[in-house]
Amino acid sequence: MHYDVIVIGAGSMGMAAGYFLSQSGKKTLLLDAFNPPHDKGSHHGETRIIRYAYGEGVEYVPLALRARDLWQELAQQTGKEIFLQTGVINVGDKNIPFIKNVIKSAEEFDLPLEVMTASEVNEKWDGMQLPENFLGCFEPTSGVLRVESCVEAYRELALNAGATIRTNSRVTKVYPQSGKVTIYTEDGATFTAVSVIISAGAWSGELLKQLDLELPLNPIRKTFAWYDVDERYYNQNDFPAFTFELADSIYYGFPSIDGAGLKVGRHDGGDTIIPDEVKLAFGDVVGDVENLNGFLDEFMPREHELKLGKTCMYTMTPDEDFIIDVHPKYNNIAIAAGFSGHGFKFASAVGEVLSNLITKGFTDLDIKPFSIKRFSKVGKI
Repeated sequence: MHYDVIVIGAGSMGMAAGYFLSQSGKKTLLLDAFNPPHDKGSHHGETRIIRYAYGEGVEYVPLALRARDLWQELAQQTGKEIFLQTGVINVGDKNIPFIKNVIKSAEEFDLPLEVMTASEVNEKWDGMQLPENFLGCFEPTSGVLRVESCVEAYRELALNAGATIRTNSRVTKVYPQSGKVTIYTEDGATFTAVSVIISAGAWSGELLKQLDLELPLNPIRKTFAWYDVDERYYNQNDFPAFTFELADSIYYGFPSIDGAGLKVGRHDGGDTIIPDEVKLAFGDVVGDVENLNGFLDEFMPREHELKLGKTCMYTMTPDEDFIIDVHPKYNNIAIAAGFSGHGFKFASAVGEVLSNLITKGFTDLDIKPFSIKRFSKVGKI
């Protein structure tokens, strides 16, 4: 069957793109190796932080603000609870680049941000204990996205707009020809389209190799866990989501939402994996439990007991910035990959960007920092 656009990978970015394409009138097919939302990629685990004063770089802020607006629209359109305004506190030594970037981006884009001393943070949140040299940069308008609800909402809207979604349909071959692209799936089906979007997460690298494009995408195993805590200190109404940029590690976490427990993960580190192989379970690798316990003991020292741990995947680029671009040889193939563990918050805006690249050939948002060309000395680009 022939389509205007085929989206390979219907997770967070792909499902959003499928909605925007269908809404624009494009006959759209979304193919996924699983049945999104699922726990095989990088969008499970109930929650993700969304923040706007961005420590990773000022260039991310316009994309974050557009994503915020689109998440709000999604909630209004579907009636789903997408976002919880818990606030987000970014914590670290006052001299590190991450904290400086948070402050800089807030000033440049006039974002609400309260820069607090360690003693002010400790006084405001009894569940937190910072050393004297730390600052807390509190964004009161930021908060938490409910990830499965986000994907489900875009799936619902995409179907309502006329998209076709084929689940459990792993793509095995992408074959570009003059004026069209042919897609082959593991179950023997064949489809053609004028244009294609590849947003297959940790599986993107192997598909792109078929298109003479070798990108430095590295899937790694990550872990996170929930802890039973005293709800008086860590509940969603009184405690913020958080990021901690430490000298030798980076942690993030969430208040106890609906009594689920304090959720904590380590952002840096992790072991390279093959996406289709079974990941070692939480606790099977030295450091899974010890790192999280050590972080909580130091910075959130009130009583906590491990409740449940899980694993997930990041797909890393060497600079930890995204890849959002059009294939350098095939301008009818758009690519979204390498979101390096901080991409979900942007999924709504990335979906819109991908749709615009296909339907208009351009996007109003500046995506030059996410260009494939920065890896021009790598592989076959």
